[in-house]
Amino acid sequence: MGRVTTRVPRTRYDLARSAVVARPDTVAVEEPLEVRVGGEVVTTTMRTPGDDFDLTLGHLLTEGMVGAAGHVATMMHCTDVGPDGSPTFNVVEAALSPGTTLLRPARERTESMTSACGVCGSASVDAVRTASRFDVGADPVVLPAAVLAALPDALREHQSAFDRTGGVHAAGIATPDGELLVVREDVGRHNAVDKVVGALSRDRELPFAGTVLVVSARASFEIVQKASVAGIPAVVAVGAPTSLAVELAADSGITLLAFTRSPLFSVYARPDRVEAPADPGRTDR
Repeated sequence: MGRVTTRVPRTRYDLARSAVVARPDTVAVEEPLEVRVGGEVVTTTMRTPGDDFDLTLGHLLTEGMVGAAGHVATMMHCTDVGPDGSPTFNVVEAALSPGTTLLRPARERTESMTSACGVCGSASVDAVRTASRFDVGADPVVLPAAVLAALPDALREHQSAFDRTGGVHAAGIATPDGELLVVREDVGRHNAVDKVVGALSRDRELPFAGTVLVVSARASFEIVQKASVAGIPAVVAVGAPTSLAVELAADSGITLLAFTRSPLFSVYARPDRVEAPADPGRTDR
């Protein structure tokens, strides 16, 4: 299987000390993954090798191409080889269960996907508004503010690849009491989300009601969209939200937190699910 990290040459300049030091550094591996269903390519994305079957299954689920993990019968790495003749494990072939077809085709794209964005190159904004089959807004979950604020720190404890490289994102799915059910890392924030959805779907059917998606990245449109399709009622992001993410969260009934760094966070949609501490101080600034 592919490497998560690799060593590369580095020359470090320290102007304060007038020092130049040459020594190797550890960086995250970024390689393409091509996903095929029935021999047809449905996506190619740049990802960190590892957990490729979770990524494949999660992508098919969060893109609305299959409705349940059981709709995918088998997954296998194709025997593609690199220039040196060694296996690359960069192609996954998925076979659907008998009597199952894709619920929707792969999106029309104008360019290849990168590790930066799950929906870059889609033909139109309307094309990326994948409809969720679940009424996420009706989820009655109540989320303690202290638990939500602590989730990024809890996620950080599981980011071993980030510790070595500083160059990968992480995603996790947690219970309302803060237990992380699954965590995955990847150079692509959307890939990390697909990986955790795919991993959890092996043990639990969609929708993932009463759970929280926590991400180390910003709250982008594709992150909120994937939460909606998976039936996840809350998203906690370390970084900033985008306008489309806020709009989609409000439309779909997802509680959206951003700038989450304990003890602070900001809620941009559905604050009614957040259980505030007793007698909280309040300002309108």
